[in-house]
Amino acid sequence: MKRTLTILFIIFSFAQLQAAIKPNLVFIIADDCTFRDIGCYGGQARTPNIDRLAKQGMRFTRCFQAAPMCSPTRHNIYTGLYPVKSGAWPNHTRAYPHIRSIVHYLRPLGYRVTQTGKTHINPPDVFPFENFGGGKNPDMKYVDRLFAETAKGGKPFCLFACSNEPHSPWNKGDASVYPPAKVKLPPYIVDTSRVRLDFSKYLAEITYFDSQVGTIVGLLAKHGLSDNTLVMVVSEQGNAFPFAKWTCYDHGLQSAMVVRWPGRVKAGAVSDAMVEYVDVTPTFIDAAGGKPVAGLDGKSFLPVLSGKAKRHKDYVFGIMTTRGINNGTEAFAIRSVRDKRYKLILNLNHESRFTNACTKMPLFRSMVAKAETGDPLAKRLVHAYHHRPAVELFDMAVDPLEMNNLAGQPNTQKTEARLRQELAAWMTAQGDQGVATEMKALKRQRASKARKKD
Repeated sequence: MKRTLTILFIIFSFAQLQAAIKPNLVFIIADDCTFRDIGCYGGQARTPNIDRLAKQGMRFTRCFQAAPMCSPTRHNIYTGLYPVKSGAWPNHTRAYPHIRSIVHYLRPLGYRVTQTGKTHINPPDVFPFENFGGGKNPDMKYVDRLFAETAKGGKPFCLFACSNEPHSPWNKGDASVYPPAKVKLPPYIVDTSRVRLDFSKYLAEITYFDSQVGTIVGLLAKHGLSDNTLVMVVSEQGNAFPFAKWTCYDHGLQSAMVVRWPGRVKAGAVSDAMVEYVDVTPTFIDAAGGKPVAGLDGKSFLPVLSGKAKRHKDYVFGIMTTRGINNGTEAFAIRSVRDKRYKLILNLNHESRFTNACTKMPLFRSMVAKAETGDPLAKRLVHAYHHRPAVELFDMAVDPLEMNNLAGQPNTQKTEARLRQELAAWMTAQGDQGVATEMKALKRQRASKARKKD
């Protein structure tokens, strides 16, 4: 009897110890990568490391960010707030000084909160990471040292490893693996030799990013940290080809998300729960044993990861500000909302001609050149990129590439009205005044530049 009680006490004590051990958190993010191009999402890019993680954990089929540009996306992730509320809705800007970030929430829970690679966030007071930046790509020597220190009994860590790949120029990886003639282009991109060449290089750089994922996962294994580490890999907004980045189509707003957490997330799981980047901070706080933070726009999807829930959100939202971006239209405010089936996009400055960095790229100029030869498909696609209707509505169940606008049709009026109501309520809650907010973008950017000079 005494021996039995002793064994039970040991088992109970071990269980308590295990519960007290906080998990390490690793967030790995690509840069300008369309989720559909990743291997485990049916893409052409060879991504064995990401594919392996998907088999070992959970792959999300409906993950989204709120803004299809680098800086707003990253502010979104770290603050748990949508872009207008945080102050970082234009590109190349900063959060308001009163905003708090994941660093402030996890440090009191005993975490080292650190970041390596691409930053594109400001000001440092809002994002006081232990390590801030250090280059365009993750510093693997730093990652190795961080993991080693934790393995030797140091504090748990929350690491954001931020890649610069596959952001243009596409000059990393082995493009010979993807012969341009064999590349499969999406139907919304004009087929030219230059486009094929650049798409080949882009795919190679996705594979390069995948190797970075493999290195970090390998370092976790090297230091014996794999079993107690939640690894989350995302693809960021879409690529720099037309109809992806800088747009509120799903090619720009939807993201890959793969999560491995041994013993907590079922291997090989696939979830169609709708989650957003704004949910990452509250999810990490939850995983670390913290209490929900009042005032955040995101909410924890830990119940989805653990298999206790299949649903998370009914709607996800998008915002695009062209004012102030490279070669951007003077004003072209875009807002969007979607549920599991339908997507509504409002082009608030639809009378304007839509331009951005993409329209200056050689690949886009090659599309224009083909259109000028009289090619009907090229003319239609180039025109569609520059000129948008006021309202776009898509049935994502039958038209996932958003090629057939249903706005204004009699049988979709109720759906359009419902989504308009949801979007209007969200904008009101965010303090988003649409075109007026778009026009304030330069003021936010000037404030950012002024602070940098101080």
